[in-house]
Amino acid sequence: MLIRRCAVLFLEPREDLDVDWAALFSGQGAIGAKLEWIALAPHIGDEIIVTAAELPALGGISLTLWQERAAIESQFGAAVVAHLLELGLLLSDAPEGAALRERDEVLRSQHWRPLSATVHMYSRWADMRVDKGMQFPSFEELVDNYGTPPGPTINRRSDGVNVQLPPPERARLDDTLFQRYTGRNFDQSAVLPLATVSRLLQRAFGAQGEREMAPDAFVLKKLSPSAGGLHPTEVYVLAQRVEGISPGLYHYQPTRHALEPLAEMAPAETEELALRMVADQDWFQPAPMLVVLVTRVERNFWKYRNHAKAYRAVLLDVGHLSQNFYLLATEAGMPAFVTAAVNEIDIERALGLDPLKDMVVAVCGCGPASGAQNTVEMRYEP
Repeated sequence: MLIRRCAVLFLEPREDLDVDWAALFSGQGAIGAKLEWIALAPHIGDEIIVTAAELPALGGISLTLWQERAAIESQFGAAVVAHLLELGLLLSDAPEGAALRERDEVLRSQHWRPLSATVHMYSRWADMRVDKGMQFPSFEELVDNYGTPPGPTINRRSDGVNVQLPPPERARLDDTLFQRYTGRNFDQSAVLPLATVSRLLQRAFGAQGEREMAPDAFVLKKLSPSAGGLHPTEVYVLAQRVEGISPGLYHYQPTRHALEPLAEMAPAETEELALRMVADQDWFQPAPMLVVLVTRVERNFWKYRNHAKAYRAVLLDVGHLSQNFYLLATEAGMPAFVTAAVNEIDIERALGLDPLKDMVVAVCGCGPASGAQNTVEMRYEP
């Protein structure tokens, strides 16, 4: 049997402090510390406790070369090797190790930067709800607990010297910019006109052109920038109340400007899925249309292989798209929202995505406002 270490592995020494009752009663220090080593391997995605005795093996076995198991066991011990194979931190060419080996090979084939892959896989949520820790205290409570926050801006000169700029002239875009705000009070019965949805999707996410840069190597022209012109962000639509569109999940095809049906759903099912997607932020759930922005990392990392800035670039890509979505929704007379507080794992399951290939980044939505102010909204007030 041949074995090697998994492609990406980080080890975190984690200390847990507790009362050491034996020391306390013997008159010594009352606080004890327990040290554990936590293995973070993106192809697994779960935290794994390893022992100090297993660390030399993890540091000494090649992640590239396949080696004979017997030789590795003679160096690090049969029990250590067997346990690390069971955990999936070591991989084998045996049939029983196929599932973990295939996940590791998927990770290798995407050309992730190791730190980026680890951050991505270990920051995903599943079934996160407001009553499980997302409810933040009010500003008054924060100030009471932590004191006043850092100021909203800074001055880099202490002498007050600056170059005062003239006031900007009013321009056409101002009418849209000053009306834009994040909506948190959507009309729960409103239906989006199909023409409005069509314009939103095409102008925010659709391809305005396509160019072949080399044989079978195409880039898209969209109305927002993207690293390398690659536009790796895929768009999925959860239609709740859209004129002429059955409730359910769709994939937006940007070159054909078409919705590909993925799953037809009852209205109650879309409401439940919308709430899970946005991690129980119930002020976003009533939006008639939610848009999931998903990076297809293999397209971006095809060019930017194991690149320190590639992860940052795909996040910027989603930011550009979401802001165009905001502007178009405002133009149509509606508020919009974008949130990164999403249950990525629940979304992956609903859409059939592989997190090593498809990175769920954010969820947007829009719809007519209800006119109520049940949840605070930061609107411009001249």
